[in-house]
Amino acid sequence: MDINHAFELIVQKLSVWAKETILLLPNIAIAAMILVLGLMISRLIKKYVKRIFNKLFRNAALSNLFTFLVYVFLLGVTLFFALSVLQLDKVVTSILAGAGIIGLALAFAFQDIAANVMSGIVISVRRPFRIGHIVKIRDHMGPVMEINLRDTVIKTFQGQMVIIPNKDLLQNPIENYSLMGKRRMDLTVGVSYGEDLEKVKMITLQAVEDIEGRTADDITLFYQEFGDSSINFVLRIWVNTAEQVPFLQLRSDAVMRIKKAFDKNNITIPFPIRTLDFGIKGGLPLHEALMKNDERS
Repeated sequence: MDINHAFELIVQKLSVWAKETILLLPNIAIAAMILVLGLMISRLIKKYVKRIFNKLFRNAALSNLFTFLVYVFLLGVTLFFALSVLQLDKVVTSILAGAGIIGLALAFAFQDIAANVMSGIVISVRRPFRIGHIVKIRDHMGPVMEINLRDTVIKTFQGQMVIIPNKDLLQNPIENYSLMGKRRMDLTVGVSYGEDLEKVKMITLQAVEDIEGRTADDITLFYQEFGDSSINFVLRIWVNTAEQVPFLQLRSDAVMRIKKAFDKNNITIPFPIRTLDFGIKGGLPLHEALMKNDERS
C-alpha cells in the first residue's frame, strides 16, 4: 500500500511538471529567441563599440577592457529579459545579489590591483606620455616601452627594464622630455677670479654659437656665484631632440669647444685651491711657521 501510494504521488508530481512545462513552452520559445537575438545584437554592437574605443583611447588593452565590459553588460541584459519571460525574477534577484557580494569581496581582496588598473585607465585617457616618449619618474629616466593597464615599462639609458605600477605614476611627478621635442643642456663652468668676465662671456658664446645639434633658441650664459677657487657660470643650450645620445654629444662638443677657446685666449679654468693657515690667527707663511717652531724647540 505504501509503495503504491508513493508511486501515485510520483506520477501526479510528474504530471504536474509536464503540464507546467507544456504551458511554459511558448515562454521558453520566446526566451530562446531573446537569447539568440540578444547574442547576435551584442556581437554586432561589440564590433562598433570596439572601433569607437580604438579611436578614442588608442590603447589596445584599455579598448579591449571597455569593449568586454560593454559586451558583458549586453549579455546580462539579454539574460535578464529571458529569465523574466520565464517568470524567474527571484533567480535574477539572487544572481544580482550574489554578484554584488562577490564583487565587494574581490574589491577588498585585490584593491591594489584595482587601484593600478584604475590608474592605468586614467593614464590612457589623459595620455601624459606615449610609447617612445622619454620620461623621468623618480630616479628612472628613459623611453617608455609599454603602457599596460596595471603597469608601465621604461627602459633606462643604462639598459635596464623598469616596471612601474600605474598607481605610483599618478602619485609622483612625471617629467616628459618628448612633448616639446627638445631638451635644454645646462653646463656649469668656472673661470679664474682674475679674468675679464665680459671677455669670458663673449668668447664662450662664440665658441658654441654654431655647434651642431642645437635649436634656433638663443644660447644664454649667466654668472651664478663666487666659488672657492673660481667664478662659476651656467651655459644653457637647447638641443633639437629629446634623445639621449644627441644630448650627450652636444654636451661633449660644447666642453671641447669651450676648453679650446679658453686655451686660445689664455683664460684659466682654475684647479681647486686650499690655503693652509699656521698659528692661531692664521696667515703665516709655511717657512715662518717652521722657523718659529725651530725657535721654540
